[in-house]
Amino acid sequence: MLSFLPAFILGPLSSGILVIYTICWWTGFFLFGSLKYCIPNERFRRFCTRILILLGTGWIDCNRFIIWFTQKIDWDVTGLDKLPGKDKWVLVFSNHRSWVDIFIVQNLFNHRIPFLKFFLKEELRKVPLMGFAWWALDYPYMKRYSKEFLEKHPEFKGKDLESAREACARFKITPVSVINFLEGTRFSPEKHQKTNSPYRNLLPPKAGGVSIVLTEMKDYLAGIVNVTIAYSPERVTFWDLFSGRVKKVKVRVDFFPVPEDITSGDYANDPVFREKFQIWLNSLWEEKDKLIDELKK
Repeated sequence: MLSFLPAFILGPLSSGILVIYTICWWTGFFLFGSLKYCIPNERFRRFCTRILILLGTGWIDCNRFIIWFTQKIDWDVTGLDKLPGKDKWVLVFSNHRSWVDIFIVQNLFNHRIPFLKFFLKEELRKVPLMGFAWWALDYPYMKRYSKEFLEKHPEFKGKDLESAREACARFKITPVSVINFLEGTRFSPEKHQKTNSPYRNLLPPKAGGVSIVLTEMKDYLAGIVNVTIAYSPERVTFWDLFSGRVKKVKVRVDFFPVPEDITSGDYANDPVFREKFQIWLNSLWEEKDKLIDELKK
């Protein structure tokens, strides 16, 4: 392993290897993604999607190998034995400390549950190489509108929820793990203060999008995978990961069935149901906040 190398060598070396093999895998994404786009046959497109998922799974395996080969991380992970398997639809909740979270969750869950799919910000469509790969893999791109914009353009109100419903229709085709970072953005002390968060280690969860997923897919979901992540040191970046500065990763995984009473209402138009849903989600967040306190000790 290369973890003995100093950070100024290990960082460029690790990230360079990542870029090189990502470009190699991307050629496959480009080929089958282009075929999927150009040939309007639903059966053929499903075939291409299966191949693309296999390519995505292989890319994640390469990420796992490069982390093992170049880093010396002390892993403290519990709860993976609770996962329901690769043939069941699940919804994954996680706190969001860093972009490193995506690597951690993918590496832990690859081959254990169905392929992970994210709701992505519209801006990420422009990311070189990966923007196209995410589109080919049917990752839904969500465009968020500010309150000021909606006041000037009310015709766009509800467009994001409509996009979420369309994504759920695609998720029903084959078993999938839908992951949602409910805070909507990475945690930072500045954002914590700006949002007046009632939690010590978390930003307030955003309920609208996840309520759509739970309502639209209630007949498919086997349950919810609740993930809690903590790092040492607490604030980490991609560069910290590939430079060997991430010393310890603690992950707690819990799995439980979807409560029936939070899938049987209209979050957007029913204020009583909306309050019930928010109470349920906030209670999960309170428990997660306490758990992070314990993991930090």
